[in-house]
Amino acid sequence: PGDQEAGELGLAAVPGRQAAFRQDLEAAVHYARAVGCPRLHVMAGRVPLGTDRAAVAGEMETTFIENLRYTADLLAQEDMIGLLEPINNRITDPRYYLNTPQQAAAILEKVGRPNLKLQLDLFHCQIMDGNLSHNLEKYFPLIGHIQIAQVPGRHEPDSPGELNFPYIFELLESLGYTGYVGCEYAPKGDTLEGLGWLQSYWESRGLQHGGTSKTAK
Repeated sequence: PGDQEAGELGLAAVPGRQAAFRQDLEAAVHYARAVGCPRLHVMAGRVPLGTDRAAVAGEMETTFIENLRYTADLLAQEDMIGLLEPINNRITDPRYYLNTPQQAAAILEKVGRPNLKLQLDLFHCQIMDGNLSHNLEKYFPLIGHIQIAQVPGRHEPDSPGELNFPYIFELLESLGYTGYVGCEYAPKGDTLEGLGWLQSYWESRGLQHGGTSKTAK
């Protein structure tokens, strides 16, 4: 994330911070290798204070593409995947550079490296664009990781809100998604108690605790 005390939230698209980005990337790869994690979220960063987003958009995209190509080459040596996550700038972070799956997909196409993927957080996607079924289907070939939280409270998926998660989970299954679904939400209370939605979902699918079939030996 860069220097958070200085107001940074990633460096990959921030002009003039390329050296710091590469240093942080090498550290992240070191940690990922140690814990056996094959995916890294490459954070784009914020539009610099005192600058207009539109005025710096071109320079930030150029910086982002340059850093992503460097990232892809480094991660290829480790058999790792880099992930780009759009973060909404309506509620969560007004200055974050990468905001929509459309923007991320366009950048991924320009970079053109197979080991860079889209990290689609449905909370951010719903706030920025909605149209989740279409977006999941359209961008599915690019998706390397999914994250979930109910909208607008960013709590458990069975908390009151806009998203129908049983439908979304079935859609992901029908699309053939086999990756992890990250629960990036703030529990309303106790963490384990808040996972009751997952137990209910397993039971609705004829599964037992741990997501295994009740008929498995």
